[in-house]
Amino acid sequence: MPMSDLLMNGFELMLLGMGIVFTFLMILVVALNLMSRIAFHFDTSEEQPTATPITRTMGKPENTALIAVISAAISRYRSANTQH
Repeated sequence: MPMSDLLMNGFELMLLGMGIVFTFLMILVVALNLMSRIAFHFDTSEEQPTATPITRTMGKPENTALIAVISAAISRYRSANTQH
């Protein structure tokens, strides 16, 4: 079989494969959009308020010991891993 026939067969297979993948993806997009519209149509739940009241003031943090330990660990890591 000549090289040009092999190239043409490869090109045809490539186009066929790309066409199948493109068609499948388009069907998938249409199906997802349809399911989204159906779900939105049958959604009966009422919207709940998402804002919650702030219970902690913006003062001193509650876990000062934990913050101190984390800060010390970061400082030690940075001092040990600096490249001169």
